[in-house]
Amino acid sequence: MQKQFDVAVIGAGAAGMMCAAVAGQRGKKVVLIDHATKLAEKIRISGGGRCNFTNINAGPQNFLSQNPHFCKSALSRYTPQDFLSLMKRYRIGYHEKHKGQLFCDDSSEQVIAMLKAECDLGNVSWRMPCSVANVGKDGDLFRIDSSAGEILASNVVIATGGLSIPKIGATDFAYRIARQFDLDVIEPQPGLVPLTFDAAAWQPFLPLAGIALPVEVETGDKKNRGEFKEDLLFTHRGLSGPAILQISSFWKAGAPLSLNLLPEIDVVSTLIEGKTSVKKNLGNVFAQWLPTRLAHGIIEANKLDPAARLADMPDRQLRNLGDAINRWTILPNGSEGYRKAEVTLGGIDTRELSQQSMMSKQVNGLYFIGESVDVTGWLGGYNFQWAWASGTAAGLAI
Repeated sequence: MQKQFDVAVIGAGAAGMMCAAVAGQRGKKVVLIDHATKLAEKIRISGGGRCNFTNINAGPQNFLSQNPHFCKSALSRYTPQDFLSLMKRYRIGYHEKHKGQLFCDDSSEQVIAMLKAECDLGNVSWRMPCSVANVGKDGDLFRIDSSAGEILASNVVIATGGLSIPKIGATDFAYRIARQFDLDVIEPQPGLVPLTFDAAAWQPFLPLAGIALPVEVETGDKKNRGEFKEDLLFTHRGLSGPAILQISSFWKAGAPLSLNLLPEIDVVSTLIEGKTSVKKNLGNVFAQWLPTRLAHGIIEANKLDPAARLADMPDRQLRNLGDAINRWTILPNGSEGYRKAEVTLGGIDTRELSQQSMMSKQVNGLYFIGESVDVTGWLGGYNFQWAWASGTAAGLAI
């Protein structure tokens, strides 16, 4: 079994396979190492099994980082159209869904098979399942202690991702290697994750579990403000759905969320103007706009009777009720954590890396790509685009 390579890529997920394929097809001797028994499980489960593999609108504005300009170089050099060209070469059908999100027509297995085939075209060697105990550097060579024996490489690419979804094998390996080589790490935290609330405070909302509706949600200050118009889902422990997953990446502990449950309606003016012409009771009026359980829940939470006639209500009460719908302020107490997080915020500080090559500025030949890096996309295919772009950037540079 071959022992020495030009490139050792540790982590055979989206970014790792992309990098290995690109480097291998450039004539580099590449070995791809992964501890899992099943290839690319995160690709497999994404998009409900159809892999939301990119977003046609992906650009630097859709990513969070403490160094926001870092991602521009890689994203500009490998675009969603570039990945679509690869998909078309393999005749993989796809379709666009909500807001530029692209999914396979058939199965995410097609994307995995395509990336595996691209690695095969580059004569990539595989070590899988293979665990890595240590990565050291001896002169110009890296020495990797693995369960398949010692592997030597001139370059090492860390593509082991973040901490999200530990049940499919997520670990802190990338951060440990970075710290071992004295690279700074931005403290990781769960991203794109449902938010939770104090159990006692959430008690009145338990009957609403399962209700979904389109909302506007905001949080943060001017410097780090998130605003999204997406669907929200009530759960037994708090809030989820695309709106909450998106805003969770901007939310800071102790900060409130502002929710507009009826973004298309100015509820206060509509209620007050309707007093003269609407003879229905409050519950019936609200049921035209919101799911009945939610409509009654909001009315009762404001200590009002759903059977009360709109025409009989003081303007002051209607203003309070309207504000409770158009500007509902609510304070999460936490999130569902890494087990439900789709991505990991934070990671290897990008100021430690070259934005052209993804290589460490301190350690020649050591690269970090994909989710291990402090670049996190919005929900909707953006994180896969970062995997393709960062993997390609490293693969072309080595």
